[in-house]
Amino acid sequence: MSNPALLCSNCGNAYPKDGVPYLCSRCGGLYDYNGGLEFIPKKIDRSQPGIWRYKHTFGLPADLKPVSLGEGNTPLVWIETMGRQVAFKCEYTNPSGSFKDRGSAVISAWIKSREINEAIEDSSGNAGASFAAYAARAGIKARIFVPESASGPKRKQIEIYGADLIEVYGPRSEASNEARKAAERGSTYASHAYLPFNLPGYATAAYEIFEQIGKMPGTVVVPAGQGGLLLGLWRGFEAMQKTYEIDRLPMLIGVQARACAPLYEFTISRAVNPSVSKEAETIAEGVRVQNPLRREAVTEAVLASRGTICAVDEKDILPARDALARMGFYVEPTSAIAWAALEQVMERLPDPIIVILTGSGLKYG
Repeated sequence: MSNPALLCSNCGNAYPKDGVPYLCSRCGGLYDYNGGLEFIPKKIDRSQPGIWRYKHTFGLPADLKPVSLGEGNTPLVWIETMGRQVAFKCEYTNPSGSFKDRGSAVISAWIKSREINEAIEDSSGNAGASFAAYAARAGIKARIFVPESASGPKRKQIEIYGADLIEVYGPRSEASNEARKAAERGSTYASHAYLPFNLPGYATAAYEIFEQIGKMPGTVVVPAGQGGLLLGLWRGFEAMQKTYEIDRLPMLIGVQARACAPLYEFTISRAVNPSVSKEAETIAEGVRVQNPLRREAVTEAVLASRGTICAVDEKDILPARDALARMGFYVEPTSAIAWAALEQVMERLPDPIIVILTGSGLKYG
């Protein structure tokens, strides 16, 4: 029997009972959860590892066996800056060094539950390293397509986990193209962009933030490439709003590198079919995504939150990285764009302000 919570967002076709298709077989649309996530405090199971204490929110079979490396429970650290209190959610402390672990844990568990033992993924680095780690944990043989620009530490991390690393020449988008070709030849595509299973994984960061500050945040600032983390956080906050009957949801500030900023351009233009965004080089490699697949859903969440998408100039990224390091937070350039954007919008942000630091500085170089 198909899981009724997972439907094609275009034609309504239910997710099949076998395999792990990344697109709807009927129309080629994206699968997504039908309706919002369900958050029930009494169902939180603190005996489960990592994010799996929130398993009831995942919208997946109750007998799904967790795959975990202890992801989640990341620190929230407060600083004073620009006359305000700001908290950093340190997602770079996850097992593989990035927020992607929250999604990879759920995707890997889903693939394993379908009795699949080999899968592919494409990535600029963090998603590939994360999936390689969780695939190793689950006993899944992974092949990861990466662009030639992917940083050395991330490449090494992927290979040490035992995954096959396949370098693709050209921009980041070419790695995605090659992965799709492999999927068309029959490989299971464990895509963090196409598959919806990572979204409730990312939503667990919202639940943690609420627990850590004891209330709904006023603002959340987050780097955005595909925008999956931003969308997952929004759905998590929406689920808690329904449970606790909270009037106000946090303002979302998504941040992109100006060199490749399709979400920013789409938000500004409001175009139904925007022209293809540029895909120029940027040291914020984790957000170099030319065509975010859930662009409409991400921008709708931002606008519904009264927030915005910011674009950061290349010259401001490394100084932001260095400024964070001098405060004790060693993050990669992709994470630093959130700090670089803060000054652009600080005056109008409601408290409490949360900045998501997505990836470790040890992964860049």
